[in-house]
Amino acid sequence: MIKMSCSPDWMSSLPEELWDTPLTELAIPGSHDAMSYCLDINSPLVPSESDCFRILDGLFYCFTRPTIFKWATTQDKSIEEQLSMGIRYFDLRVAHKLKDPSSDLYFTHVIYTHLTVLETLSSVALWLNSHPKEVVILACSHFEGISDELHQSFIFSLKKMFGSKLCPHNVSVPTLRSLWAAGQQVILSYDSQHPLRHPELWPDIPYWWANRCTAKEVISYLDWNKEQGRPEGFFVCGLNLTADRCFITENLRQSLRTITFSNWECLQGWVEKQTPGSGPQSLNIIAGDFVGPLPLCSLIIALNQKLLRKKSSR
Repeated sequence: MIKMSCSPDWMSSLPEELWDTPLTELAIPGSHDAMSYCLDINSPLVPSESDCFRILDGLFYCFTRPTIFKWATTQDKSIEEQLSMGIRYFDLRVAHKLKDPSSDLYFTHVIYTHLTVLETLSSVALWLNSHPKEVVILACSHFEGISDELHQSFIFSLKKMFGSKLCPHNVSVPTLRSLWAAGQQVILSYDSQHPLRHPELWPDIPYWWANRCTAKEVISYLDWNKEQGRPEGFFVCGLNLTADRCFITENLRQSLRTITFSNWECLQGWVEKQTPGSGPQSLNIIAGDFVGPLPLCSLIIALNQKLLRKKSSR
């Protein structure tokens, strides 16, 4: 039986019967806006924010910044802690600060993070050295303010950092057994319109994002997507709630954390009914917010028991 509790080595602890299952058919826990635990409340707004919002932020900074911070923060555990809890998919929004003369890149969610991208991913590489049979999916996206030159510099740094741990895209769908045999631990998704031509980079991974503020609305959206059939390859089912500015204005005493926790029981019930695998309504990666205090990892890892039962019944 698969253990219900999260483990830093849950992939290597899976029964041998699942080692040849494509990763696209396993249930994999994911972290939405994984780096928002270290947002810098004093950083500039990202350039994509509207001029109107920028003016309001300039005039009422003491009010807007605490509000931005509590609604933009989706995680409260470091990336190493998330890894050790069992998270294997990371939603990473990368950007370069406007007018920053350095080549440093940061993560974003309305504002920028304290930590740079390369120092964070270096921590991931070190963690993987200590857990040689665990595999992570790093989904880099958004890329605000990043020029072609910075793209190429960033990709070179990633290739140097992870080296032989990178699983190239031009291979058949990986399994745990095939990755272990090759010593590969990183699937690097790079969502960019630039012609990259790097075999180490995987294309963007579809993310089902409901853009709704209640669990019932999110579940309705996800169920509708399931009815359309699963995408080929990796895909992400987002459990995350989203609050627009009208909702925030009407609920000033709330935060993303409070609405996530108040909706959790409904989301949990839905997750428990899901099944991984190759079927048209099966799920693969399930990503959520506040993956530390909420038992998301254990719920999703436990879904792999259903795959095991299917194999045993054949």
